[in-house]
Amino acid sequence: MAQRETVITLISKISDRPVNLDAALVVIYGMDLGRKYDLSRNEIVIGRSSKSDIPLDQESVSRTHARITNTVKGVHIEDQGSTNGTFVNDHPVTSPQELRNGDLVKIGRTIFKFIAGGNIEAAYHDEIYRLTTMDGLTQVHNRRYFDEQLDREVSRSRRYERALSLVMFDVDHFKHINDKRGHLAGDYVLKQLASAVRVNIRREDVFARYGGEEFGILLPEVDAKGTRLFAEKVRQKVEQTHFTFDKHPISVTISLGCALLLPEHREPGDLVRAADEKLYEAKNKGRNRVCG
Repeated sequence: MAQRETVITLISKISDRPVNLDAALVVIYGMDLGRKYDLSRNEIVIGRSSKSDIPLDQESVSRTHARITNTVKGVHIEDQGSTNGTFVNDHPVTSPQELRNGDLVKIGRTIFKFIAGGNIEAAYHDEIYRLTTMDGLTQVHNRRYFDEQLDREVSRSRRYERALSLVMFDVDHFKHINDKRGHLAGDYVLKQLASAVRVNIRREDVFARYGGEEFGILLPEVDAKGTRLFAEKVRQKVEQTHFTFDKHPISVTISLGCALLLPEHREPGDLVRAADEKLYEAKNKGRNRVCG
């Protein structure tokens, strides 16, 4: 009788098989705000080309700008020799870099947030909720949150008869920065400006990007004198901050307007208008100053 042979089928080790991490990119600043791009495939290309897996139709984005790989070794991003670079947490990507949960990826004028983990859908919905209150570029509160807090603080100020002040400011000659250095430089200035100002903000203050290059700071329980001193401190801080984009220094100053909530202010918006009037006064008097 013929002896039976034992047939052994080799099975690859599980660890050798490609295992994709459950991960995604969420747009937190730019077009298609809130859109989620799943990174379930092994390779994802980001670029201006319509054939890209994540197409970004912007002049500042190269046709094939960056590549993301998702393997057993993790999720990595690599710049593909783009003109304007790929950035993770404001640092240029010079070699394949592993992405960590919460990393911010900037390509052109679009900012993505990288989310990964066991319950990615929950993380995505948390991020969408966060987008309702935060500005993706500057990482300070947005106009919607500011308006809600303005209503609350005005009511609180009147109920307890406590002071409430508002400082409105914007960047001097911001259009000139955009025209001369480009919109990427303008985005950089706004982001760095917000970071510089944030260090002076108390926990109870409300710092928000009001729109474009204009910002607002609500100061509960701060009187007129204190508000003026605070605004001057912020002005000096910005003037002394070094802004350098693409190795070019950029001179940045701000004009500020201050207002105190008064009995004749019938609506919360009246306080904003009063601060804006003083802001325009500062502009008309030569900029880089505080009025109010």
